[in-house]
Amino acid sequence: MSFGDPNNPYGAPQGQPPGYGHPQQQPGQPAYGYPSAPPMQPYGQPAPPVIMPGSVKAARVMLYVLGGFQALGGVLIVAASAWFADYFEDLLSSEPNVSAEDVDTAASIGAGIMIALGVIVLLFAFWAIFTAAKFSKGRGGVRVSAIIYASLVTLFSVISLLGANVFALISLVLGILIIVFCANKNGGFWFNRPQY
Repeated sequence: MSFGDPNNPYGAPQGQPPGYGHPQQQPGQPAYGYPSAPPMQPYGQPAPPVIMPGSVKAARVMLYVLGGFQALGGVLIVAASAWFADYFEDLLSSEPNVSAEDVDTAASIGAGIMIALGVIVLLFAFWAIFTAAKFSKGRGGVRVSAIIYASLVTLFSVISLLGANVFALISLVLGILIIVFCANKNGGFWFNRPQY
């Protein structure tokens, strides 16, 4: 076997004329018009941070707003319980058939119901604020929590609207927007992103 035989496939390559075979490339240019692959992250290096979409930020702000107003309402309900007990006591004391003991008992029960309602509203407000605070690092559970909270807000707003409460329109709109913003494609992208 000689390496000089041009027909020998196992022989040393013979010099080819310039321009024959692969086209000549300039350094840094992609081969055959295909774009080059983006540089890969070294193993163990964190990926660049993902920015929270605007609609998800809006849902977060709406949760803070609803939670803040509910916290204010809960505090006012608890504070108004004493006024409600006095009013209820004055109302019942004018009745001739009701004893003073029954008036005090009814006023205490009314104040207790008001305080319990205020605490429930405060817990509901805490739910909204805590969920909104978890949006930056939250996963799918935070998304589900926000959607369930907004669904309950929407339900109670509709019930309030049936009772002729015009201010319930605000919470109704905010509840619907939170559901839409958390359930859409941007919400899915944000809450299902890989965590490093």
